[in-house]
Amino acid sequence: MEKLQYISQGNTRLEQENNIRKALDNGVHWVQIRWKNAPENELISLCEISKQLCEEYRSICIINDNVHLAKTIDVDGVHLGLNDGSIQEARIILGENKIIGGTANTISDVLQRINESCDYIGLGPLRFTSTKEKLSPVLGFEGYQDIIDQLREKSIELPKIFAIGGVGLEDIQPLQKIGIYGVAVSSQITNHPSIINEFLEKINNYICIIKN
Repeated sequence: MEKLQYISQGNTRLEQENNIRKALDNGVHWVQIRWKNAPENELISLCEISKQLCEEYRSICIINDNVHLAKTIDVDGVHLGLNDGSIQEARIILGENKIIGGTANTISDVLQRINESCDYIGLGPLRFTSTKEKLSPVLGFEGYQDIIDQLREKSIELPKIFAIGGVGLEDIQPLQKIGIYGVAVSSQITNHPSIINEFLEKINNYICIIKN
């Protein structure tokens, strides 16, 4: 599973599409389409275009929240917030081979997501971000460490956890050192697509350090 996920941004279909194109051009291999309060026909159009683009770039394409749209367009999966419906129902609808991610903010959320057998967990926010309207309590590095420590104390194998919410380049190494699998980034990639290469370098360099 890729360790860098781009969460799309944009107020119009064209803005969203252009931002996704730029992210793919600059080396992203996993796009989560997130466009809250979008007109339905425009969202459908964006998802169809994005699926095609991701196929051309051999990249993963998932949709935020909308399980039925993910099924209809046959993208690679879906990401569900804590109030977006059940992982089990999504699995029944999408099947075993699709990616299903779930949001978490607390240790109880993480345990719930593990029990639901989602493929990865989006845990956050790391710090304040204006990208999300209803922001959960900020975790900070201490919050991530505490959750990972509790999982280890319970002898639970660490799931694939992605840090989300104001994640920057300088956060990669401390997050991976804690035991976080990957990162989901929105604004930084939207505003500076060329930063993707730096994110990937940081992620891959740390992997090499651990292996050596």
